[in-house]
Amino acid sequence: MGISYKKLWMLLLERDIKKSTFRQELNLASGTWTKLNKGEEVSLSILLRICDYLNCDIGNICEAVRTDKD
Repeated sequence: MGISYKKLWMLLLERDIKKSTFRQELNLASGTWTKLNKGEEVSLSILLRICDYLNCDIGNICEAVRTDKD
């Protein structure tokens, strides 16, 4: 299983929030930002900070996706 942040990027677009503004206001480290952009796992505490900032549920910003081809 992997993780997809497609919902996060769509939510930012819908709310007209620029990625640069989002990163600055949440004070996200460059490594964390890279992981989000590459669809890699980030800590739950980061995801909860994002949810708090966007006033949404964790299911609104990410989802588990199957990575195997079976």
